[in-house]
This record gives sequence, C-alpha cells and structure tokens, in this order.
Amino acid sequence: METMRQERDSLGTRDVPDQAYYGIHTLRASENFPLSGMKTHDNLIQAIALIKKAAAEVNGELGYLPPTTAQAIVRAADEVMAGKWGDHFIVDALQGGAGTSSHMNVNEVLANRACELLGGKKGDYQLVHPLDHVNLGQSTNDVYPTALRLAAIWLLQPLRKPVLSFRMHCKARKPNLRR
Repeated sequence: METMRQERDSLGTRDVPDQAYYGIHTLRASENFPLSGMKTHDNLIQAIALIKKAAAEVNGELGYLPPTTAQAIVRAADEVMAGKWGDHFIVDALQGGAGTSSHMNVNEVLANRACELLGGKKGDYQLVHPLDHVNLGQSTNDVYPTALRLAAIWLLQPLRKPVLSFRMHCKARKPNLRR
C-alpha cells in the first residue's frame, strides 16, 4: 500500500503520495484540469527551473535566502534541467489560468527535492517552502511568459540552419523568378 503524507493549503488538508515531489497545489490542479491528457512540455519545465535557479542564486547573494537553502534550490533546479524528476510534473498542458498550475508544480518539486538535499523530508516546508523560498520575489505573470520565450527559443534552434539555408536559396533564385 502506498504511503502518504498530509499537506495543507487554504482549502484544507489532502493526502499526497509520499514518494511524490509535487505537493497539494499540483495535486489539486491535476484533478481540476484533466483537459488534454498531455503533460507540460519538458522544455517549459526546464525553462521555469532555470528561472528558479537564477532567482535562488540572486536571493542567496542578497541575503534573502539562507545560503544552504539557496544552494539546495539551485541544485534541485540543476537536476530538473538535466531531465530528472520528469514523472513529478503532472499538470496538464492545457491547464486553466495563466500557467499558475505549472509554475506551482515546479515550485513544489524544487522545494521538496531541496528539503531532501538538506536532510529533510518531502513536505517539510518549514525547511524549504514552495512559495516563501523557491518563489521568493517572483510572480507567475513574470516567470511564465519568460519561460515560454526560453522554451520557444530552445525548440526553434534546430530550425535555424534550414531556414537560413532556404532563405539563401530563395535569394539566389530571385533573379530567375517572374513576377
């Protein structure tokens, strides 16, 4: 039988699978928005993790986060960017809203992994909290559009050479084209 941990939010208490790196907000979002059956693209998750890493580094340097907390978040973000913990990003790609559910999914995975890296357990949000630590000084309205841009750039990179080659080919043929 699967062991569970209890997490609490403003709507109440829920059981979350103990092995899950996501938390109560992600669990609720996955239940509320089972729209397409498609998971959020890995590039978008990794772009959010990159933003979280940068924010943790800056918040640590400025003294807003304890150095050990900042370092744990950075390490957790590095793991996500390397493709680890992919099974824990369970929010549907077509979630409602403006990306808050995917954003919280990343916050919770990073917080729970950082808790482990600091010797704690998943859900020990006194140690590393998804909002108070991982999301410190950030807004979904800033993080999500920035992450979308990064993911789009990464996904479009393979097209760069073929598009430039096609452009050169068209320019070379332009004198031979009739109007």
